[in-house]
Amino acid sequence: MATVSPPWSYTLQLPHDPRSPGIARATLRAVLAARGLTELAPTAELLASELLTNAHLYAPGPYALRVLSAQPDRLRVAVWDSDPAVPSGFREGPSGGPPTHDDERGRGLHLVRACADAWGVSVLRELGASRGGKLLWAECRHSGEARD
Repeated sequence: MATVSPPWSYTLQLPHDPRSPGIARATLRAVLAARGLTELAPTAELLASELLTNAHLYAPGPYALRVLSAQPDRLRVAVWDSDPAVPSGFREGPSGGPPTHDDERGRGLHLVRACADAWGVSVLRELGASRGGKLLWAECRHSGEARD
């Protein structure tokens, strides 16, 4: 008999510290192992790593990793940061193309777009308790047979 897993999410608040992306990746691996989704770890970790590094390099303050499984066959990895500017790699339409072979930066978000099954960005306005900023996200598909 097939079972349906209820939606779940996990959020990790991170300080603007060079160790934060590594801590977040280790936490992501632990969360996926606890949910029985270890087969997604390599892809999810790659997506998270690029999004976290982008937040660390370009946002001035803290950032957060969010892992969400709201649909049975999808895992969403998202990173919030306080800078509302959408990076060129995540803008709709032509983003100037991939970086050239001698560019030192700019490959990460193109890599996310290439490896994710879906991706997007939400610009958040500062309302009430909201801190504004943006949320970059990427999704990867899974079998939906996670164990609780």
